[in-house]
Amino acid sequence: MNGGNMPRETRANVALVEDHPMFREQLAHLINKQADMVVCAEADNASDGLALIIRQLPSLAIIDITLKGSSGLELLKDLRAQEINVPVLMLSMHPESLYAERALRAGANGYITKEEASAKVMTAIRQVLAGEVYLDPHFMKRVVSKLLVNPRNNLAAPIERLTDRELAVFELIGEGRTTREIGMRLHVGVATIETYRARIKEKLGLENAGQLHAKASSWIHERHAIAS
Repeated sequence: MNGGNMPRETRANVALVEDHPMFREQLAHLINKQADMVVCAEADNASDGLALIIRQLPSLAIIDITLKGSSGLELLKDLRAQEINVPVLMLSMHPESLYAERALRAGANGYITKEEASAKVMTAIRQVLAGEVYLDPHFMKRVVSKLLVNPRNNLAAPIERLTDRELAVFELIGEGRTTREIGMRLHVGVATIETYRARIKEKLGLENAGQLHAKASSWIHERHAIAS
């Protein structure tokens, strides 16, 4: 049940696009306990999420950055391309600022990791609903520096030269996924993944598949070190 006695129509409507049912259920329960907001729609993929956000035009959309098939970043870009200006709080399992930077560049109004979500998600939601940008202080210094102080150097680091889809492929390579497994995860053919692999090697200055796997694996380990 929804918390409080405030009529449903006066509450802030929140849409959830999250492909992990248990996490989505927990988040919906937390939001529905609030007296001034309610979950109005839920989706577990980008395509359905895009349709429901356009249809519902909620007060806020919370979108997981990692979705099956098309990513949350691509969903966000589709919304902004269609001039759907619903405030968006990006939810992510990624602890490093690279994804926060990309989310803000794509038009997000906030970015929060799943690790901190249980403690800070309501603060983030209320801040975005109030028309402000939410970003954990852990990310703030680097993101502000790169987006505002010296924006021309935003893509200076090799990893940051990758497109969002190339970065997703690179991450899955680092997790030890095969080309076929990556294609199934992203809902594209093997030939398309091979094209992404070739582009990644070119951008990162790698000569062969062995170097690509080593680089991707090393990056994953570095991320885990940052998270721990």
